[in-house]
Amino acid sequence: MLKKWGKRIGYGIGDLGCNLVFSTMASYLMVFYTDVFGISAAAAGTMMLVTKFIDAFTDTGMGLIVDRTHTKWGQGRPYFVVGAVPFAVFTVLTFLIPDFGSTGKLIWAYVTYCLLCTAYTVVNIPLNTIVPRLTSDVHERDILVSTRMVCAMLGTAVVMSITSPLVKFFGQGNEARGYLITMTIYGIAAMLIFFVTFASTEEMVPPTINQKHSSLREDFKGLTGQAWILFLLNLFYFSLYVVRSTTVIYYFKYNLGREGWLSLVGLLGILSGLPMLLLLPELEKHFSKRNLMFFSVALYIAGDIVIFAGKNSAACLLLGLVITGLGIYGIFGITFAMQPDVIDYSEYKKNASVSGLIAAFQGFFVKGGMGLTSFVIGAFLKSGGYVANAVQTEKALSYIEICFIWIPIVLCAAIAALTYFYKLDGIRGEMTEALEARRCEAVSE
Repeated sequence: MLKKWGKRIGYGIGDLGCNLVFSTMASYLMVFYTDVFGISAAAAGTMMLVTKFIDAFTDTGMGLIVDRTHTKWGQGRPYFVVGAVPFAVFTVLTFLIPDFGSTGKLIWAYVTYCLLCTAYTVVNIPLNTIVPRLTSDVHERDILVSTRMVCAMLGTAVVMSITSPLVKFFGQGNEARGYLITMTIYGIAAMLIFFVTFASTEEMVPPTINQKHSSLREDFKGLTGQAWILFLLNLFYFSLYVVRSTTVIYYFKYNLGREGWLSLVGLLGILSGLPMLLLLPELEKHFSKRNLMFFSVALYIAGDIVIFAGKNSAACLLLGLVITGLGIYGIFGITFAMQPDVIDYSEYKKNASVSGLIAAFQGFFVKGGMGLTSFVIGAFLKSGGYVANAVQTEKALSYIEICFIWIPIVLCAAIAALTYFYKLDGIRGEMTEALEARRCEAVSE
């Protein structure tokens, strides 16, 4: 049991390492670029859109590379080591402010952000692919995914609760220095965590077919309709994540005048999802992923409405954050729990081992959605008349409220509509039996 939990935690903390930087980018990078680095909200939003679509294409390339990697350490594990040091280096460079002119600084932001996103791809795509290779036991996979989600949540909790205090502590009035030292710590911590993930995991379940000599066209044929549902769920979920994580700072700072709450808001909004992630493996024994997704979406919408209706009540704000935290982490956990089933479905239905390509397209839609969402937020705030570090107009405040309250509700409705077409819950047992039989046949030949 101790060895099993060592593997679970070793795998899970990989996402803690990713989220030390990923969550900072989602929550603080826009504010860093506009209020510290010194570029406009529109320029920052445009940069994130452009670089995310570039990054989305690197995801596809990385997925194809993983599918064609065959080493004694497995398909995905080697990249935890390969990507660890570049990830730390580019994290630091992204938050380094050079003494250039405005054009030079913008170019620096584009280049460093692209490099950081590429390094993230190198470690994150393999993290997404290896669950079906770690075990064929469905319940154990659910535990691995939930462990990963808990660790991801803890990484986000660390970012949301201590980043601002660390920036102030290390900066001593100089936010640029504060961000640089804080992100250097995060980058080094993430690098060490990826080394632990490599050492703690072992790919034991081979695919039923080798994609080493397949063409790109053949790989694309291995994608199923269920895979495209998963991709779109990732797009809408991470759009929801970016909207919530980015605009919560603006909403509490300007609309509610509660800037001093930000650490508490971040911690409460995140840790409130812990019970959901801990319960998911057990819940998935009794309820379908489809129904659990519907329930999580309903929770998030209910929490959003509580925040809107009780904006003048501290109790209502805190209650709403708890409810939305349960909802968003329910959506998060279930979306990632669907992925191993979708990977198996391609092997079962199409006789194709395309876990890397599936993870790559997830990344493509995640990053494309994040880039587009960041662009929309930047453009939307600009059109509302937002001015950094100033008293906002009524129009600007209403635009911030739309971003924080109403856009997430629309995204939740889209997630529910997509989930209606997910159908793998009913054939999960059948898929497992068929794939195990194929592996046995391959061993006996």
